[in-house]
Amino acid sequence: MTQFIFLIIKAAIIFFFCVGLAAMLIWGERKFAGWMQSRVGPNYAGPAGILQTFGDLAKLIRKEDVIPDTVDRLVFRMSPYILWVPAAVTMSLIPFGPMDARIFSWNTDLVVARFDAGIVLCLAMGSLAVYGIVLAGWSSNSKWSLMGALRSGAQMISYELSMGLSLVGVMILAGSMNFVTIVDYQAGAFWHWNFIPQIVGFMIFFIASIAELNRTPFDLPEAEQELVAGFMTEYTGMRWGIFMFSEYVNMIVMSAIMATLFFGGWQAPFESWNVVPGFVWLILKMMFFIFMYMWIRWTIPRYRYNQLMDIGWKVMFPLALANLAITALIVTVK
Repeated sequence: MTQFIFLIIKAAIIFFFCVGLAAMLIWGERKFAGWMQSRVGPNYAGPAGILQTFGDLAKLIRKEDVIPDTVDRLVFRMSPYILWVPAAVTMSLIPFGPMDARIFSWNTDLVVARFDAGIVLCLAMGSLAVYGIVLAGWSSNSKWSLMGALRSGAQMISYELSMGLSLVGVMILAGSMNFVTIVDYQAGAFWHWNFIPQIVGFMIFFIASIAELNRTPFDLPEAEQELVAGFMTEYTGMRWGIFMFSEYVNMIVMSAIMATLFFGGWQAPFESWNVVPGFVWLILKMMFFIFMYMWIRWTIPRYRYNQLMDIGWKVMFPLALANLAITALIVTVK
């Protein structure tokens, strides 16, 4: 019974952590964009505009939820929420600290679910996320929405394959698909982390994750100049807000996956620094990747669609295959 209560508490903490951090990231990216473009950014709602996100949320809640007559109403209403399920399931696999930790005289694992095939489940959830976008575009009965949905589906197929292959090298090195086991494999100083032997795999995963998140320079499913708002064209009010909010939640999840699989997870860079709680190190690593996502968005212009496909199939896929072959050869020889 105690473990079940801890399970509920851990799941609730992770949920509110992701939601709260996503709200702050929306404000943070607007301030970051203002800094990159030599302007102020939000500065009226609260100190340094920190309450701007909550003001936007209140505005979206008050807006009318317009549903066009020609849409498939059930699918149209359901699509925004589909993006939340993969993020929640994947985040439950991330260990935030050592196993069998002692909290208030009780022992518990600092992870919601220890799943032996964690990487496979993670990739499966990533594949499911695109259904929310595809169904939103299809159910909207709009040519702009449909084109955005088709782009998203093609983009997912092109980059999901390279992303999956980039993680096979990590599985070979650790001899496991369990997130907890992979973090334990990287125990010690930072030179034991997977990003060093798997630098190519990490770069492939990072680039593919940008495409999975539909962020610039791979935001072709939205592409305002071409498709109005892409798959979100017919959405208004809070349903539109859920799509935008989901982007930041998924960015948090992707950052947590990279920190866990390639950068030691909750492990400190040096063993002597383990006096700092493990979840602090994990959050710091996640914030670094989130900063990189924002930096890239406001620095690199959007690629053309043919360039997007060329990068996915002609560059990343061959590199992922080569990385897998070399990793398997080295491990076999050893």
